[in-house]
Amino acid sequence: MLRTEEYGKVKRIKVSNNVIRRLPRYLRKLDELQESGINRVSSFELGQQLGLTPSQIRQDFSCFGEFGQQGYGYNVAALREQISVILGMDRGYRAILIGAGNIGHALMDNFSFQQCGVELAAAFDVKESLIGTLFHGVPILSMDSLEDYLKKNPVAIAVLAVPKEAALNVTKTLIENGIEAIWNFTNMELTEPNSPILVENVHFSDSLLSLSYFVSERMDENAARSAQE
Repeated sequence: MLRTEEYGKVKRIKVSNNVIRRLPRYLRKLDELQESGINRVSSFELGQQLGLTPSQIRQDFSCFGEFGQQGYGYNVAALREQISVILGMDRGYRAILIGAGNIGHALMDNFSFQQCGVELAAAFDVKESLIGTLFHGVPILSMDSLEDYLKKNPVAIAVLAVPKEAALNVTKTLIENGIEAIWNFTNMELTEPNSPILVENVHFSDSLLSLSYFVSERMDENAARSAQE
């Protein structure tokens, strides 16, 4: 079995947000390559499949160490393991879900926390019919027990899927009880300057609206081209 030592110790330096956002893309592509039985890949081949330049890929990886060999490329399994370490997937972070309604239910039903190296330990809700039940092995507990649970159990990440109007109060409780990070699905921006907590705000509409922009741009270009013919 290949180990991370093959590429040396991961450097921990301040890197740009854009580089960090690309790391999960690399991870997914390396998973696909492994599943296809491919053991080695060059920065050129990786770039072709991801729509990136080889130099961009080499620059991204150089932020964390020396991962490839000239004339050989990257060992897919070893590089995949190293990126998983960079992303903290080997640390066994524990998460809780706040809000087991439509979005929370969909996350538990369709998203594999385990594949990201995260254990979803419990969910919390106010609905009496849900409290005390198990969903995919995850116990759903009362919101009234949240503070007590956090005092007794180490939790790094809270997945927030409560109604928008409850988001701020729940966030305050999470901060006061030592939560390090929030994965926020409330459709409300929770990021604030000098906040002691890390927040990843997820807005489903952002991707669709970005796509709508590019569709509009393409249609306008086609219309302008047709008008010139």
